[in-house]
Amino acid sequence: MKYNFHHGTLSVRDLQRSIKFYELLNFHEIFDWKAEDRSLQITHMKNGPFVLELFCYAVFVEPPDSIHSIDTDLPVIGTKHIALQVDDIIEARTDLIQKKVIDDTVQITQGRTGITYFFVPDPDGILVEIVEDKRGL
Repeated sequence: MKYNFHHGTLSVRDLQRSIKFYELLNFHEIFDWKAEDRSLQITHMKNGPFVLELFCYAVFVEPPDSIHSIDTDLPVIGTKHIALQVDDIIEARTDLIQKKVIDDTVQITQGRTGITYFFVPDPDGILVEIVEDKRGL
């Protein structure tokens, strides 16, 4: 039996705002569904083989404050973040500064696993890791 990654899911407050944000990271919409009672809308976006599923509930529950800081959220059991790989981490940082996704205080870090990275918060504060991985794994 072969298992392949299909998608990751995020719940968001404002679907259009999140779609615009993820478009800046080279995702594009491929599917949209709306409940007849407007209680839920689901949009699928794609970047290469990766499918991002966005859930937007009319009535949502606020997340704990810990999700907004990688330092406090990593020990909490559960899904942590998504990561997008780039060929040049410095160029990616410059691109996201120019697009006003981040400011110039965001620093590139050398990870314990041998990659370089920085984090970008999406419109809901969900962390997206931008990664340069030259390990050839």
